[in-house]
Amino acid sequence: MRKLSPLAYLRIPILFFAFLVLLEYSIDSGSEYAFVKFPLVGVFLLVFLFLLIAIEFTLKAVSNLNYTLLTEEQRKQVDADENLSLFQQLSKIFVKPDVVAEKDILLHHDYDGIQELDNNLPPWWVYLFYACIFFSVVYIAHFEFMGGDTQEQEFEKEMAQAKIEVEAYQKSAPDNTTEENVTLLTSPADLAKGKEIYDTNCVACHRADGGGQIGPNLTDDSWILGGGIKNVFHTVANGGRDGKGMIAWKSSGLKPKDIQLVSSYVLSLQGSNPPNPKAAEGEVWVEGATE
Repeated sequence: MRKLSPLAYLRIPILFFAFLVLLEYSIDSGSEYAFVKFPLVGVFLLVFLFLLIAIEFTLKAVSNLNYTLLTEEQRKQVDADENLSLFQQLSKIFVKPDVVAEKDILLHHDYDGIQELDNNLPPWWVYLFYACIFFSVVYIAHFEFMGGDTQEQEFEKEMAQAKIEVEAYQKSAPDNTTEENVTLLTSPADLAKGKEIYDTNCVACHRADGGGQIGPNLTDDSWILGGGIKNVFHTVANGGRDGKGMIAWKSSGLKPKDIQLVSSYVLSLQGSNPPNPKAAEGEVWVEGATE
């Protein structure tokens, strides 16, 4: 048996690598390679490699059989082609076939005097066409039969993953809440955390129900230093009036996030009408009138 063509040794690794890439693209294996996470994939790859080698030997056996049926002149031409170097064989893929006489490839029809030649396509164009067919089959199988994600599904998954990463970052990132960017928290979980901070630090002056004692009543509409989340955050962080107001909690153990939580809880007490509240102090605050 004559030896395999040098192109055979090139086709096998190229096809095997292309199939490996398609498998990795089609199988969701996270950060690991599919053939590492799923051993059966590795077995399947070995079987595919064996089939590629078997196909090459089968094609070569058929070629040898056809060789025996050729004339002496045809055999010389085949031998000449097989003795070409790998570079010469590769170059034939990209070189257009020799131009033959027009009379030999002229089709027997015309349109208003215009005739057509039956030229052969360049080899590279033919191979590219076959590659596109192969890709289309894999593409359809991946999305239609293997449940591949559409662009919309990929976007939704990436957004969900981004949300998880943002939340993880916020848990470990420095607290950058300020009175300029602070927002009112209204979820039950946040208000419960704010109440814990309030019960620990504020009850002595404002009472557990916010009705006021040494400090002012927090349940009415009047505020000494302004209401709203930004003003309350500023007051809790920097303290009250000089000489007779509360301490600046930002330098007394509360982080900006804690101040946001307790400020939101304080605002949630408005209108709760506790028994025997302290008389209103300051001015009535209307949200949106001033900040």
